[in-house]
Amino acid sequence: MLGFEIIGTGHYVPGRPVTNDDLSRVMDTNDEWIFKRSGIRQRHYAPEGVGASDLALQAGKRAIEAARIRPDEIDYVIFATMTPDHIFPGSGALLAHKLGLRGVPALDIRQQCAAMLFGMQLVNGLIQSRAARTILFVGAEAHAGFMPWDDWDALDPANKREASPEAKARTNRHRALAVLFGDGAGALIFRATEHGAGLLGLNLHTDGGAAKLLYVEGGGFRTRPYWKHDDYGEQKYIPTMDGRELFKFAVTKLPESLRALSAETGTSLDKIDWFLAHQANARINDYVREQLDVPADKLPSNIERFGNTSAATLPILIDEQTRAGKLKHGDLCMLLALGAGVHWGCALVRW
Repeated sequence: MLGFEIIGTGHYVPGRPVTNDDLSRVMDTNDEWIFKRSGIRQRHYAPEGVGASDLALQAGKRAIEAARIRPDEIDYVIFATMTPDHIFPGSGALLAHKLGLRGVPALDIRQQCAAMLFGMQLVNGLIQSRAARTILFVGAEAHAGFMPWDDWDALDPANKREASPEAKARTNRHRALAVLFGDGAGALIFRATEHGAGLLGLNLHTDGGAAKLLYVEGGGFRTRPYWKHDDYGEQKYIPTMDGRELFKFAVTKLPESLRALSAETGTSLDKIDWFLAHQANARINDYVREQLDVPADKLPSNIERFGNTSAATLPILIDEQTRAGKLKHGDLCMLLALGAGVHWGCALVRW
C-alpha cells in the first residue's frame, strides 16, 4: 500500500533575532512578563518588501538540497499561510515560479496554525490517488505586517532609543498578541513509498462558531471596497484575540483529540516516540503534556527562539529535530495543533 516518507526538510527565518528586551522599547513589557506567559525569548520579523513566498523559497531550497533531488522532480506544491504576499493570487503559485516549476500544480491552504495536519491529509490523498509522487509542503508566515507598532527602528538596539509615549500607548492595546508571533518558513518534501511509512490516522475538526477567538476584522469582502479608509487608524488590520478562551479551547480539545485517535488506531500513547506540537504557547503544550502524562523529553519545543510562526511551526520543528538526528525513519509520531478558524486535531504518522 502506498504511503509517504519525508526525504528532505528545511527552514528559514529572516534577519536578526528580536528579543523581549527589544520589544520593551516599543511597548510596556519586559522579558519576565513575556517568558512567563508564553515561553518566548525572541522571534524574527520579515523586513519590508519580503513576503511569505520569499521565506518559503529559502526553506524550500534547503529542503530540496537535503533531499538530494532536482527541483523539477517535484510534481505538486502545497503552500500554507495566513499571511500571503497578496490578497490574490495565492503564494503557492509565486513559490513554484521562484523555484522554476513551470506547470506544476500549486495549492494554497488556510488552516492557519493547524495547516500541517490538513496538509498531510492532502499529501496522503494525492499520493494514494497517484496524482502526485513528490510533493513540496511549505508553511510560511510574514506576521510583521500586522504588528501594532509604527516605529520599527526603535526595535534595533543600535539606535539606542525608545518609541514615543504616544506610540507605546497605541501598541499597548495589543501587547498580549504582539509578543507571540514571529516570521519564518519550514519546508518538507514528501515522496511516495511502499515501505510502511506514512499516515496511520487522523482526527481533525473545525468550529467556525469560535472563529472570533482569533481573527482580523478589517480587509474583508463584506464591505465595498474591501479595505475601508478608517481601518488603518482604527487598527483593524491587527488580529483580535481572546487569549483566555483560546487557551481553554486548546487545553480541552487537543487532549480529547489525541485520546480519540489513540483509541481509534489502537495505539497506546507510551508507544509513541515523539509528540510534535504546534508552537503557540509553551504553557498550552505543558498543560496538554501533563494531562496526557507524556514525558517532557518526548515533546520537543523551540518556541523560545522563534515564537509562534503559525503554519511554519511544525515544519520548522520537524526540520530541526531531523537535522539534530533525533527524528528518524521508523519513528512513530503524534502531531497536534490548533489554529484560528477554529481548526484543530492530531495526526499519527510513521516517519
